[in-house]
Amino acid sequence: MATDSTATVVPMTNQLLLRNRPMLHFVAAYWALTKPKVNLLVATTVVAGFCAARHTTLQSFPYLRLLHALLGTVLVASGAGALNQVIEKPFDARMSRTRRRPLVSGSISPHGSLWFGVSLAGGGVIYLALAVNPLSSCIAVLTITSYLFVYTPLKRRMPLCTFVGALSGAAPPLIGWAAASGSLNLGAWALYSMLFFWQFPHFMAKAWIYRDDYDRAGYKILPRCKRRHKFMGIQSVVPTLLLVLVGAIPTLNGDAGRIGLVGAMLLSFIFLFYGIRLAIDRSNRAARQLLFASIVYLPSMLLLMLLDKK
Repeated sequence: MATDSTATVVPMTNQLLLRNRPMLHFVAAYWALTKPKVNLLVATTVVAGFCAARHTTLQSFPYLRLLHALLGTVLVASGAGALNQVIEKPFDARMSRTRRRPLVSGSISPHGSLWFGVSLAGGGVIYLALAVNPLSSCIAVLTITSYLFVYTPLKRRMPLCTFVGALSGAAPPLIGWAAASGSLNLGAWALYSMLFFWQFPHFMAKAWIYRDDYDRAGYKILPRCKRRHKFMGIQSVVPTLLLVLVGAIPTLNGDAGRIGLVGAMLLSFIFLFYGIRLAIDRSNRAARQLLFASIVYLPSMLLLMLLDKK
């Protein structure tokens, strides 16, 4: 009897899965449209900015306000990711790393993606203004505007796009800081500077690994001439060198102690080592090592700043 029951249940389960598969694909497609990996980074930096701005105990920490700030910012970032894919659909189709995106593959329509992105971004901006404060909402508006209407089209025109992209990409901790304190001070801009300079070696590592893809899509992230190697080297080394200086600001500003300073210097010099290595070696292997170092560096620095916060 147990065998008969099991034999009956399994086909019924398979039928339910087959029946729900279109819905699962639909949900998965829209989920991919929001760029969840990018949103994880956004959420992490928002939390870091919020916690760095607060001087309260765990008992009096405004957890609900942090949740509001997170939800609003992730909504805006998700909308920006969706709208970015709407704009770049023809170019994503030419790249091996993006040709499977749901909009390119036809899993969802451009019209549906457009309204999905507008709804998320607009809803996030309004939510931040009402549930958090106007300053965090204004920063979100400036961020999504520069990202979509300056950085995105500039990628097909000149390598300067990385600078513009870093300006908007470093904004999430400012939103977190503004949500916590209602203002921005030197500590907020130090955190912004760290994320700003971090993006150059991080993005250069990706750009070097996928340089052929970017060339096929018509993106001018790297110069298409003999200056390509020099450009990549400068953007891999100089910003990581500046991160050594930025890492000392919390201690000099009185926001962190000596442990934070020593830890920041150690992490920054290790990151600088891999930046120099890529500039000299110019191989995909060195680029992947720098990319991994950047992924380790940022959360480590944020955690260090919070643990050694005065």
